[in-house]
Amino acid sequence: MENEKKSKVSDLMQATIEKIHQLVDTNAIVGQPITTPDGVTLIPISRVNFGFGSGGGDYGKSMKGENFGGGGGGGVKIDPVAFLIIKDGVTRVLPVAVPPVTTVDRIIDMAPDLMDKAEKFLDKKKAEKEQETL
Repeated sequence: MENEKKSKVSDLMQATIEKIHQLVDTNAIVGQPITTPDGVTLIPISRVNFGFGSGGGDYGKSMKGENFGGGGGGGVKIDPVAFLIIKDGVTRVLPVAVPPVTTVDRIIDMAPDLMDKAEKFLDKKKAEKEQETL
């Protein structure tokens, strides 16, 4: 009788886990790539939270395991986090978030773009110097 109860609860938990597994797969976290007509590829990135619970037990006066009741449930929350943007072999991350509130937050958000601009500027100056020496 004890094994029968465990089997019923185990079956219930297994069914709940299988349903959650169907809902949450890798495509929910890293989405399918989207290619625009101008050659830009966008890949959505999401955060997935999930939880589940299940349980069961005998009820009534019968001790033969005939009056078993159980239930299970789960929930999934998917939040978009960012997009990977791939253009001309360069990959960038575009966060999907609340805009920065403080000056420090703004500077941190601007840092990658500033570095790219500085690198392009230095490359341009280097190319100009090379042209002058020729």
